[in-house]
Amino acid sequence: MPIIAKKTGGGNFIPCPPGQFSAVCCDVVDLGVLEVSFGGKKKKQHKIYISWQVEEVMPDNRPFLISKRYTLSLHEKAALRKDLEAWRGRGFSEEELDGFDVESVIGAPCLINAVKNGEYTNVASIGRLHKSMTPLQVRDYVRVKDRPKTDEVQQQENQQWAEQYTDDDIPF
Repeated sequence: MPIIAKKTGGGNFIPCPPGQFSAVCCDVVDLGVLEVSFGGKKKKQHKIYISWQVEEVMPDNRPFLISKRYTLSLHEKAALRKDLEAWRGRGFSEEELDGFDVESVIGAPCLINAVKNGEYTNVASIGRLHKSMTPLQVRDYVRVKDRPKTDEVQQQENQQWAEQYTDDDIPF
């Protein structure tokens, strides 16, 4: 089936304004293994993105959303590890480095420093929420994994499943 691209009108996405905000993590999304280019070389890396709601609200009173994409790694040079350590206010134990559930940060408060980059706003840094500040709660948000699938997405997943398994693989 062809994949047709068309010129469409602009969406209704409103980027988060720049500044420092109280925020709360509202989602961690597994993007799977993606091919990326770095230093002129292509390689495959497991990617995730983390999303936060900030205290600033849009005209319709929903909180602004800001996200950052990471390689799923706790290597000492990994951006994910650096941001998580700054957010937690401490380093990882050896036990945590053997396996840390990134979804455990959902609902955790933090401070986000957001900077303008062209028409988008990016997360520049993350830190612990000051003890004197009231933590935000996630509101008006459904995690990506919990959103209903369109018929087209469900058909694609069914096709991938059908191509992945043969009748010999099914145990009944």
